[in-house]
Amino acid sequence: MTTLRLFPSPWSSSSMIWKWKSPSDSPLNNYKYPQITLACIMLGSGGFGKVYKGVLSKNKPVAVKVLNGTSDPRVEEQFMAEVSTMGRTHHFNLVRLYGFCYESSLIALVYEYMVNGSLDNHLFKANKGSMLGFDKLHEIAVGTARGVTYLHEDCAQRIVHYDIKPGNILLDSIFCAKVADFGLAKLCNRDNTHITMTGGRGTPGYTAPELWMSLPVTHKCDVYSFGMLLFEIVRRRRNIDTSTNLSDIQQWFPLWAWGKYEKNQLNDLMTDYEIEEKDHEVVERMLKVALCCVQYRPETRPSMSIVVKMLEGVLEVPEPLNPFTHMFSGANEQPNDSFGRICLDVGSSDWSSSEVVTKSGVVTGTPVMRRYEITMASV
Repeated sequence: MTTLRLFPSPWSSSSMIWKWKSPSDSPLNNYKYPQITLACIMLGSGGFGKVYKGVLSKNKPVAVKVLNGTSDPRVEEQFMAEVSTMGRTHHFNLVRLYGFCYESSLIALVYEYMVNGSLDNHLFKANKGSMLGFDKLHEIAVGTARGVTYLHEDCAQRIVHYDIKPGNILLDSIFCAKVADFGLAKLCNRDNTHITMTGGRGTPGYTAPELWMSLPVTHKCDVYSFGMLLFEIVRRRRNIDTSTNLSDIQQWFPLWAWGKYEKNQLNDLMTDYEIEEKDHEVVERMLKVALCCVQYRPETRPSMSIVVKMLEGVLEVPEPLNPFTHMFSGANEQPNDSFGRICLDVGSSDWSSSEVVTKSGVVTGTPVMRRYEITMASV
C-alpha cells in the first residue's frame, strides 16, 4: 500500500492519511510505493465529489477526484463507470486515468493534471481581453470530436459518454482538448443498435431528447450533446442567458441561430457577437455542423468521424434541416412547452413523452447527405 497524504488546509488543523490501491492485475499504472501529496487546492466540484490538485513522488502534478459517500450505490456506479471505461482507453484527446483508490473510507480516482482547467472557464468566465480566439476554439472543437470519435468507433467496445459539455472538456498547457469525466459512461457492444437505459443521464441543456423520452437510445446522443457544445463555442456564452426570461424559448441560442441561418442572415449573427471577418468561415462551418448534430431524430445526425472531417473542411457540410420543428405545434409555430422545458432546463424532468413524440417518415436526402450516410426525416 502507498500513502496518500492530504495536507491540512488553512482553515483546518487536521490531516488525513489515505491508502492508495493499484492492483497488479489492473490495466492502470501500478505504482511501486510512490507517495502522492494532495494539497488543499480544489480544482472543481460536482454532484458526486470534489477534484483536488496533487503531486506524485517525482513532482508530477495530478488531479485527484474524491467521490462523496462511500456507501452510496450511485457513487460506486460512477466509480466503476470511470475505471471500466478510462482504464481501457488511451487517446491524445482523452484525459488519462493513472490509478484509483477503492477503500471503505475513501473512493478516489487519479488523473493527469490539466493546467488550463476546463473549457467552461474560458467560455463563460473569461474577461473579454483574455477570451480564446476562434482559431484555438476551432482546434478545441476538433480535438473534442476526435476524442469522442475514438470512444464510438475505435475502442474494442463502443463507449457512450452521455455528458459531453464544456465542463467536461479539459485543456492542457497548449490548450489541447481532453474529454474527461466518464462517470455516466457506458460500454456497449457494436452489434447492439440500441442501448438499454435504467434512468436519465446527462446534463439538461446538452442531453439528447431520446434520453428523456421513450425513444431508442444510441451513441448518437453524444453527437447531439457535441452540437450543443459547438453552439456555446460559437457564442462564447451559455446557450441560455440566465439574465433573460427563461420561459421565452426564442431566447435559446440554437433556435435563434437556426432562424438566422434559415433566413441567410448569418452576417447579423457575426455582428451581434463581434466575430471578426477573418473568422466568419470557420464560425459558419461550426454553426452548420452544430445544426447537423442536434437533429431531433438520432439517425439524421452524422457520426462523430464525419463530424471531425466536416469541421476540418475535408468534407462539405450538407445544408442542415430545421432541427427544431418538433418543438412547435400547429401552423402558428408557437413553441411546444414540453420539449422547451428540457431544452431550457426549466421545469420537471418527469413530463410525459407522449406530449411531444410524433411519427416521422424518412425522405430522400441531398447527394452530399447520401454520400456521407446522413439520413433526413420529415416530422
